[in-house]
Amino acid sequence: MIEKNMQSKHQQIRAGVKAAIFEAIERHRRLGESIAIWKDGQVVVLTADQIPAVQASAEQNNHV
Repeated sequence: MIEKNMQSKHQQIRAGVKAAIFEAIERHRRLGESIAIWKDGQVVVLTADQIPAVQASAEQNNHV
């Protein structure tokens, strides 16, 4: 019973973190701000124009 409850809590936390990340990235894109990501072992800065719109996947994450 406790393990099942912990798994549920972990899923809720994971979903919340994913939603927060999406909101932060989307905000940067809308406001024209750049973001830094990790790609191929290096830090890469993406301009707002290079940040892909991810509305569809964000909607899916909200239903997880």
